[in-house]
Amino acid sequence: MRMERVPLIELCGLSRAYPAGEGTITVLKDITLAIAEGEMVAIVGASGSGKSTLMNILGCLDRPTRGAYRIAGQETSDLDADALAALRREHFGFIFQRYHLLSELTALGNVEIPAIYAGTQAEARRTRASGLLARLGMADRTTHRPGQLSGGQQQRVSIARALMNGAQVILADEPTGALDSKSGAEVLRILDELHAEGRTIIIVTHDMGVAERAQRIIEIRDGEIVADRPGKGGARVDTAHMDTALSDRFGRPPPERAPGSARGQVPAPISRAARATAYAGRLKEALRMALLAMAAHRLRTFLTMLGIIIGIASVVCVVALGEGSRQRVLADISGLGTNTLEIFAGRSFGDTRSGRITTLVVADADALARQPYVAAVTPTVSTQSTVRFGAIEANALVNGVGQGYFAARGTKLAQGRFFDRDSVRALALDAVIDENTRKALFKDVDPIGQVMLVGSVFCRVVGVTAPQQGGFGGSQNLSIYLPYTTVQARFLGSTSLRSITVRVADDTDVALAEQQVTRFLTQRHGMKDFFILNTDDIRKTITATTQTMTALIAAIAVISLLVGGIGVMNIMLVSVSERVGEIGVRMAVGARQADILQQFLIEAVLVCVVGGIAGIALALGFGALFALTGSNFQLVYSAASIVAAVACASLIGVAFGYLPARNAARLDPVAALARD
Repeated sequence: MRMERVPLIELCGLSRAYPAGEGTITVLKDITLAIAEGEMVAIVGASGSGKSTLMNILGCLDRPTRGAYRIAGQETSDLDADALAALRREHFGFIFQRYHLLSELTALGNVEIPAIYAGTQAEARRTRASGLLARLGMADRTTHRPGQLSGGQQQRVSIARALMNGAQVILADEPTGALDSKSGAEVLRILDELHAEGRTIIIVTHDMGVAERAQRIIEIRDGEIVADRPGKGGARVDTAHMDTALSDRFGRPPPERAPGSARGQVPAPISRAARATAYAGRLKEALRMALLAMAAHRLRTFLTMLGIIIGIASVVCVVALGEGSRQRVLADISGLGTNTLEIFAGRSFGDTRSGRITTLVVADADALARQPYVAAVTPTVSTQSTVRFGAIEANALVNGVGQGYFAARGTKLAQGRFFDRDSVRALALDAVIDENTRKALFKDVDPIGQVMLVGSVFCRVVGVTAPQQGGFGGSQNLSIYLPYTTVQARFLGSTSLRSITVRVADDTDVALAEQQVTRFLTQRHGMKDFFILNTDDIRKTITATTQTMTALIAAIAVISLLVGGIGVMNIMLVSVSERVGEIGVRMAVGARQADILQQFLIEAVLVCVVGGIAGIALALGFGALFALTGSNFQLVYSAASIVAAVACASLIGVAFGYLPARNAARLDPVAALARD
């Protein structure tokens, strides 16, 4: 006697049509069908009859064009993509003819997937997955990948995956179609056992021998149900108390369902804490799968990273090059005297009256030395003269300076000493020469203590200055430094000064100091009969030029980064097209659109971050190699630029990986499975 059952699945006037050129092809036509909980139903028909389409709609992989489809009274047309994913995850279990196992995962990993998307704890899902495989005779194959398993073994893994979340409706599409007779018989035996435990079994097959094992046989022809008759499976006992009456060989899943959710009903909402735990588990799975995908396609991953590596390395190197250039320029200007003001008589360098202006005197320098914004002051005078040592004669610039000149101009000693305040007071004939003079006059002779003739005055060499880099104009003139009192008395016969060099205190703005000096001297002279050369302006100009060049080269490096990002997007689009089947399988076992989006986005970000780190390593390696060349120029790396480079790589991964990831998330599950 056939017992009454409440319909679990109801279809009413259901149709499915697909676009075909300018028209449509209707695959299913006004299907009306009810399947009770606990039934074993076979759907049969020739190829192209619409039976697989019907199964896809029953499993919420596809949507009907017209008509109603209700599961436990819930109208599926009212559900969004995530709610349909929840039905597939919690309510259905799929057994596919071609198994649809993920090649990167082991048998155990494939079985665990539905539980990962359901938020089951790792230990609980691993225990259940191992138990299911063991009960299906796969205990010694849990660590094997699909390529290492036979067809029958792969189908058993597929069955274990279908049972992972305790699905009450098993949808089997040609479950024995790709198996030999022995393996096929074993799969059918397992389906019989699942039916005996109270599960609803729906088998799609063209084999009438398989169909006859069911309680009902529904025949479809040209998209219409032409027969609905009993099979040889016959009636069976009521299943209302099956959970306690049977030993349940395949067990129940961990209690993930919310209280009050009954079999055949859509699960009730879970708590916020449980939702957060589930999300963390899915995030971890997405990260693991991204790493597995990258490892499985190493060459493709490396080529994807290459553009990012080059771009990041270029940006870091350019920033380091710019900072090195800036520091080198500042060092070179420091050799000329940083923060210095050079005060000259006249209105400008071209002023023809400047030679007749005698108001710039030593008293001005002494008065300036007492100002709080001044670090050092030196009067300067100059003249051209012939110098002789032995039989060697040359023309030289004789500079009369104070003892503070060398500190003001940042001049360093190579040999000997500088003259001091006593030498200035005593009009001493102590001379400091530059490197050009040493080479021209003394050659292989140690100049310290040697006496040379400057004009008609005998002077003793007490020091040699070190070469100064970055001189404006790069003069090769010979320079000799004497106390300015000596030059005034013995060479010029005048107490007026050519210029006054002022070194501004480090804590004072040079531009402000220039204003103060201008005001101070104008008050002293009663008029402005001088002009000031601010070397800080020159420093700023050169630094600005260096920064402009750095920005230009950095812009080129950023363009290379953008090119690398576009390469990431293209490769990710290719990756999505190559992995459509995987996406379909994940959606079939309950992955949400957000899960798919997350997985591919993480993969893109990982590619870019790893590429960014490799790019930074390449840039640092380049700097180390450059240092080995012995050049006195160095690349100066900054932590800020390195952090910015990593952040930039991450943003590129998000920005250029989002479109491919979104495309993957929006794939139609049934279309994705069909392309595997």
